[in-house]
Amino acid sequence: MTDALEESNQIEKLYEFGERLNEAKDKSQNVKDYEGIIDATKTSIKAKQLAAQLIPRFFKFFPNLSSRALNAHFDLIEEEDLAVRVQAIRGLPLFCKDTKEYISKIVDILGQLLTAEEIVERDAVHKALISVLRQDVKESLTALFKHIWNVEDPSQDDTIRDKVLCFIRDKVFPLKAELLRPQEEMERHITDLIKKSLGDVTGAEFRMFMDFLKSLIIFGETAPPEHLKELIEIIEGQADLDAQFDVLDADHIDRLISCLFMAIPFFVRGASGSKFLNYINKHILPVFDKLPEERKLDLLKGLAEISPYTTPQDSRQILPSVVQLLKKYMPARKIAEETNFTYVECLLFSFHHLAHKAPNATNSLCGYKIVTGQPSDRLGEDFSEYYKEFTERLSSIEDLTRGTMKKLTQGMAEQNKAMSAAKTDEAKDNIKTQKQNSTTGLRTCNNILAMTKPLHSKTPAFIGDKSVNLSWKEAVKPSVPSNATATGVKRPANTANGSNNFATKKGRVTGGMPNQLVNRALEGISYGGRGGSRRGRGRGWGGRGRGRGYQ
Repeated sequence: MTDALEESNQIEKLYEFGERLNEAKDKSQNVKDYEGIIDATKTSIKAKQLAAQLIPRFFKFFPNLSSRALNAHFDLIEEEDLAVRVQAIRGLPLFCKDTKEYISKIVDILGQLLTAEEIVERDAVHKALISVLRQDVKESLTALFKHIWNVEDPSQDDTIRDKVLCFIRDKVFPLKAELLRPQEEMERHITDLIKKSLGDVTGAEFRMFMDFLKSLIIFGETAPPEHLKELIEIIEGQADLDAQFDVLDADHIDRLISCLFMAIPFFVRGASGSKFLNYINKHILPVFDKLPEERKLDLLKGLAEISPYTTPQDSRQILPSVVQLLKKYMPARKIAEETNFTYVECLLFSFHHLAHKAPNATNSLCGYKIVTGQPSDRLGEDFSEYYKEFTERLSSIEDLTRGTMKKLTQGMAEQNKAMSAAKTDEAKDNIKTQKQNSTTGLRTCNNILAMTKPLHSKTPAFIGDKSVNLSWKEAVKPSVPSNATATGVKRPANTANGSNNFATKKGRVTGGMPNQLVNRALEGISYGGRGGSRRGRGRGWGGRGRGRGYQ
């Protein structure tokens, strides 16, 4: 009974303090009243709740008591009683409503509170953060992002960082139209904050940031070339294109291929892919045989997709490597070895588009007689043996392709019969997968024949348009514009990870499994650092310090 009476007296006193402060014209003279409110934070639960409302309400009138008031309020945030904590959290935005110098500190505290386990408490933190963001978005974002890129203490618990990232993704990014005002200034500011955060990110985090940057107006369809160049440089930094290549570094290979596919939509829009191409040509194609099979396939697909957007100079430089690989995977007639038709499709597609940009480079590579009027034509030299060898390989791959198409067609007829006889859903799903593999295989074979046919002429017309659609990509319907790669949350499966590695060995058809390597890094799976070692906290793509960091 005594405790209840004491609590009642405390509440009554707090109401008196609050009423006098409300009525006072010069509130700064009522120091004792405000001190009484601060002291109430050491009393009963209900008094603490009321104090949590009153402290921030009158905070701006007592600058000399600011430290004492803040510390008392922060103590309330650490109270065991949930209701007290929630009330204290709700009051935090009021501290910086008229005293902007406290925004950074309040956001820092709210960022730490994102780890709260109670739903009502976490919801209060979210609402408080949004409230502060609306007061001063520039200062608030800067303070919030410090939880992501502040690396002064490498041993810091990553939980806060991860919660802040989730808040930014789920709560801040969706409100960009409202929060990022003035638009150009604030879009530039958040871009700079993101760039500063990229020194230590997982693949999933990098993808999230890139998807957000692509959604900004400054990087939209009407963006100037220098803005596209900026995005490409960000991707190049994550791909680590300035590093020496180690074929045993699975982490680097995964990041490089993932970043290559991320960059392709920007190459389509006119950005330069020279740095990617030069790195691939100099470091990776020379050791292509040493790459794991799934990485080989992804690399060749990426090369095929980038080839229509290369410059003549880049095309000329990489063509010799492509021709060398093409000869390797288009076997001579006397050689009975495994033929990977998907590799051949990728390489033929790349060859056509590269040769279309630098046709006379094929004179000395394939023995063609193409006149461009340039000194590099080399028409006076005899490359007839090269032409003979190359066309023989073309004929050989055509024969193998036709034979495989016949087997695939027969196999599809058998699969249709098997589908009718299938009793279980599992059996039907397996047959359906086989049919899909066969369909993709037929598309691959048809593409190969379409691309080998014009190459038998001594002066071929290289395909430089969209008449051949790669087998793993969905055909574009003319009536429906496609913008999936510009704004989607994740790259469509048909760009790298939704196709089959279609190969035959001595005429036997083998349906490949869907290749999902490229997106593994983008889902945040960690492969460790270079050579298997980790640096820093080791986030996904090799740990802290990978990429440029943009400090």
